[in-house]
Amino acid sequence: MQVQKDKIAKEFKISENDNGSTPVQIALITYRIEKLTEHSKLHKHDYSSKKGLVTLVDQRRKLLSYLRKSDNNKYQEVVKSLGLRR
Repeated sequence: MQVQKDKIAKEFKISENDNGSTPVQIALITYRIEKLTEHSKLHKHDYSSKKGLVTLVDQRRKLLSYLRKSDNNKYQEVVKSLGLRR
C-alpha cells in the first residue's frame, strides 16, 4: 500500500519535496475511493465503510472545487489523468 501511495504522489507532485499539495491529495483520495468501492461490492452490509466512502467522496469534491478556483489548468490536468467525470 505504501508503495502505491509513493508511486501516486510521485506522479502528481509539483516539486521534489511536495507531499501534500492539492493534486497529490486528490490522487491519493481517489486511490482510497477505488479500494473502498471494491470492498463495498464484496461486503454489501459493511455500513461503516460505506460511510467512510461517502466522506472521502465529499472531501475529494471539496478539494476539486478548490483546485478549480485556484488553478483551472492544473484542475483540468488532474481530472483528465484520473479519469474523473466533471
